[in-house]
Amino acid sequence: MTTASEKAHALLDGVRKLDDEWTRAIGGLGEPELRAPSALPGWSRAHVLAHVARNADGLRNLLIWANTGTETPMYASPEARETDIEAGAQRGAADILADFVASAARFEEYAAGLPDDAWAREARNRQGAPVSGAVVARMRVSELTIHLADLDRGYDLDRVLGLLGPLAEDVVQHAITSRSAHLPALRLVAGDFAWTMGAAPGATVTGTSGQLLAWLSGRSDGESLDGDVPRIPAWS
Repeated sequence: MTTASEKAHALLDGVRKLDDEWTRAIGGLGEPELRAPSALPGWSRAHVLAHVARNADGLRNLLIWANTGTETPMYASPEARETDIEAGAQRGAADILADFVASAARFEEYAAGLPDDAWAREARNRQGAPVSGAVVARMRVSELTIHLADLDRGYDLDRVLGLLGPLAEDVVQHAITSRSAHLPALRLVAGDFAWTMGAAPGATVTGTSGQLLAWLSGRSDGESLDGDVPRIPAWS
């Protein structure tokens, strides 16, 4: 059986790989490119970068909580989270890029120094649900995956998930776990990967991992998938 520490270290390899890909994707972006719309309605690319940077700091807070036992919430408040993203998006191009790189490095550095037993300890996410240190690492991989496609720099979710190999299964599983309240009994299948929701067998929905993730994360209505695809609420 894989331990929490072993899973976390595999996920951290994914974080490092995606951080490197982000560095390539945003290299050389200037003011016009950063102010251009992203794939997220109402957000520029600058907003996406500011959001992912603040997420790195917020998830680092949760690792501190799991490691030390001292309550360290992701964000001071929902309002502070939104304010920080908006303020970050209004900075100059060089500052936005430097902030993104620095926040990613802070997360990587703290995670690399975490003792093995801390990965099984718990903090609470911003909805108040308990999450282990290993789940926090999975949250970061998921965030980097989905928002790299949102950046609208030539990446779709299948391309990003292709960088992760077997960890693609974890990213889709994280989306399923996050959306569990809105999902009926279903079996999702993408190539060699399969996920089952609900206690009883449900209908089968098939597609690529990227297509499934796009639907689960509200980036698609599921029309590209095969099967009886239910409608689910937008991801807030």
